[in-house]
Amino acid sequence: MGGGSAFQVAGGTVTGTDHLAAGRPNQDAYAFRAEGGCLAAVVCDGCGSGARSEVGAALGARLVVEQVLGALRRGGDIESPETWEEVRRGALAPLRAVAAGMGGSLAEVVSTYFLFTVVGLAVSGGRACAFSLGDGLIALGDEVLRLGPFPRDEPPYLAYGLLDRPPGGEAPRFTVHRALPSSALRAALLGTDGAVDLLESSSRQLPGGGGEVGPLSSFWEDDRYFRNPDAVRRRLALINRSVARPVWKEERMHREGGLLRDDTTVVVVRRAQSALD
Repeated sequence: MGGGSAFQVAGGTVTGTDHLAAGRPNQDAYAFRAEGGCLAAVVCDGCGSGARSEVGAALGARLVVEQVLGALRRGGDIESPETWEEVRRGALAPLRAVAAGMGGSLAEVVSTYFLFTVVGLAVSGGRACAFSLGDGLIALGDEVLRLGPFPRDEPPYLAYGLLDRPPGGEAPRFTVHRALPSSALRAALLGTDGAVDLLESSSRQLPGGGGEVGPLSSFWEDDRYFRNPDAVRRRLALINRSVARPVWKEERMHREGGLLRDDTTVVVVRRAQSALD
């Protein structure tokens, strides 16, 4: 069976150790939805210098998913720049209305609340594509795409399109990184830029013991992540926990910190087992 119903999706997010140490909230978010044979999934990372950018990330994740599904339901070509421009404009419209209603300087409101990156996957009928606007990570089976870093560690943000004079002089657009037949899509993982630490920690031991972190593929190969909606978050939390245990002979405490410095969010998609039969 084609489209979104042929896939299973799971997600989770955890606050990075740097954010925990600074008393800052998790500024990542994710959303996914399947409807009418279409699937859209995204992860969003709020700008670290934005005091409340988790607001924009949470809104943006839902808005982008809905705009992608809407464009695809209306027959948009999943690979067409026109489709992604429709998605961009559609997501900006409600953000513009909210920002205008908040009063004060638009530039200040945008920089405080609405700067976030987007990494996503869309499936419609016989086609699938991975897309982004900003940095992060995409794994399509064995192929891993690291998006960024950008000069001066300043990725483009969707909400720059709300400004009369966006940085760089032009509002950033979505990029389609890979397009393929949906029948060829067996598994995918979307990650915010914190997932790069997850990738690079694959051979490291979990804090406090319990084995290795493991490869990204473990997220789509293990059924538990699709049986329990909290399983991805639990695994990320295990990887990022701080552990203190006594070293009795030396009369001291040995402390191990979490392995994910930045907020880390993962959405994993795999073809449903029934669709493989």
